[in-house]
Amino acid sequence: MADKHTIAEDAGHVLIVDDDDRIRTLLKKYLSENGYRTSVAQNAAEARQVMAAVDFDVLVVDVMMPGESGFDFTKSVRGASNVPILLLTARGLPEDRIEGLERGADDYLSKPFEPRELLLRINALLRRARTAGLNKQELTFGACTFAIGRGELRRDGDLVKLTEGETSLLKALAKKPGEAISRHALAEQTDTAMERSVDVQVTRLRKKIEEDPRAPIYLQTVRGVGYVLMAD
Repeated sequence: MADKHTIAEDAGHVLIVDDDDRIRTLLKKYLSENGYRTSVAQNAAEARQVMAAVDFDVLVVDVMMPGESGFDFTKSVRGASNVPILLLTARGLPEDRIEGLERGADDYLSKPFEPRELLLRINALLRRARTAGLNKQELTFGACTFAIGRGELRRDGDLVKLTEGETSLLKALAKKPGEAISRHALAEQTDTAMERSVDVQVTRLRKKIEEDPRAPIYLQTVRGVGYVLMAD
């Protein structure tokens, strides 16, 4: 497990649940080296104690654990949470994979496995979960509601037509409501060639968002910094 491939996104927090000390140690080391925050538990009971205090982005759970199996633990977790779960097992039979998925697992990896593959699968689960969460997220400011994932702006319930540039800019601001973002950062996030172009897009957006674009309430200028979107 010496190779290092930094592909983690936003330092997701992974909980490894496995009764094998060696596997827990190796996976914790490997995932930590690749940008993930990593915690471990040796059984389902210990995992529940850890989860009561910490929110995790992904669970990596061994199926064949003494006491409560990974299957049972997965079913129990799924009854209360949508956290992505990847099951590990020494049994690769189709019926085992089907049972794991039926209990609520999102993915299944048979032992032995390449650490690189586990890393890729975890990253994929994180990306899928974040995309789903973003697609559901809506931000309201005044008479407007913006669906971030879809890039859809409505004002008083009516769809507002946005250009591609306006949509990209509004997404960048909506992901961090109440936080001032520099013109330079906005230009980079929206693939805008010049910071001046950001100013132009802001002016256009204000006409679609604000009651009085000359006295903006929601899309405000932060002098010396950039712009901020003030949500309700």
